[in-house]
Amino acid sequence: MGIVNINDDSFCGDGQIDSQWALEKARELVTQGADIVDVGGESARTNRAAIPPEEELRRLGPFLARFDEVWRNIAPRDAEQVFPPLLSINTWRPEVAAAALRSTGHLLNDLSALHDDRNAQICAETGAALLIIHAVGSPKISNTHISYQNAIDEMLGFFRDKIVLAERAGVPRKAIILDPGIDFAKQVDDNLRIFRELDKFHEFGRPLLLPVSRKSVIGEVLGIADPNDRDPATAACIVAGMLRGASLFRVHNVEMAWRVVLPIDRLLRT
Repeated sequence: MGIVNINDDSFCGDGQIDSQWALEKARELVTQGADIVDVGGESARTNRAAIPPEEELRRLGPFLARFDEVWRNIAPRDAEQVFPPLLSINTWRPEVAAAALRSTGHLLNDLSALHDDRNAQICAETGAALLIIHAVGSPKISNTHISYQNAIDEMLGFFRDKIVLAERAGVPRKAIILDPGIDFAKQVDDNLRIFRELDKFHEFGRPLLLPVSRKSVIGEVLGIADPNDRDPATAACIVAGMLRGASLFRVHNVEMAWRVVLPIDRLLRT
């Protein structure tokens, strides 16, 4: 899953409020081997004010309308690449999710942590898949103070509840993906424990997405201040995730991730 940020305040400075730039960026990611393009109009950073939904849609609209240009006249990188690529909508607002998914999206990367069932209902109505992230509190509000008596147990209980909520809203279980929410309402020890015990989340029988690319936990553990210097450590995290059963990886550097995933995948199949 390659990242396209149509905003100018991404934590690693890799976005622009420019739909032409975003289309070219997405095309680059697909050429490098991305199966899914995850596009967002608003940074998830909690030290930046929320933008109005109208502004989020204004940023996303031109990109969504021209998404088929991303893969036109190019060939898949290999026989296993999902092609044409899927489009993931990264948002938490139901009005944005509804407009985007009714336009062209295949997957909702729901940053609301399914606070209620509105986003699940939109997925059910549009036939889109739903990615449920573990988080606590509201989007765009800092929750770095959160502590858990037992983080993994609480996360497992969270996913049990949210899967039931999604299914009752009409989303089939086969259309659900789970994201443990690295750095979302987590302390460093919580993030590291997720890596150690990732296999516990297989009880749900759903794909696990590991969004660890350039994350703060890497910087805190290894003392790497600049997010753009964290790609080698991101590669190591991808390997650790694959060995524990993660099957989707949301990354900034698709070329690097493809070169990591391919040999590990081959080795795990032998």
